[in-house]
Amino acid sequence: MAPRHVQVTETSRAVLPRHTKLKFDETRQVWVILAPERVLAPDEIAVEVLKLCDGARSVAAIIDELAAKYAAPRDTIATDVVVMLQDLADKGFLTEVRETTS
Repeated sequence: MAPRHVQVTETSRAVLPRHTKLKFDETRQVWVILAPERVLAPDEIAVEVLKLCDGARSVAAIIDELAAKYAAPRDTIATDVVVMLQDLADKGFLTEVRETTS
């Protein structure tokens, strides 16, 4: 089964895939994303965003929360967050929750 392409938008509900974990590495004292045969050390800002990617919040809600927390212009935060999340999705470190129909 080929991985599906994820297009990150403000309506997306981003989440780490099941095989991927965001974890604090005590030895190195840094946050890392662990995936099969891959490790990524995101910067502090990326970690703040990734902690909010729980599959329940939309990207818009994450942007709103960060804009309020850092008293920064929403447009600037939105651009940076969407670009960062898209980059992680393109590398297979992020997916999105899709609504299922019964």
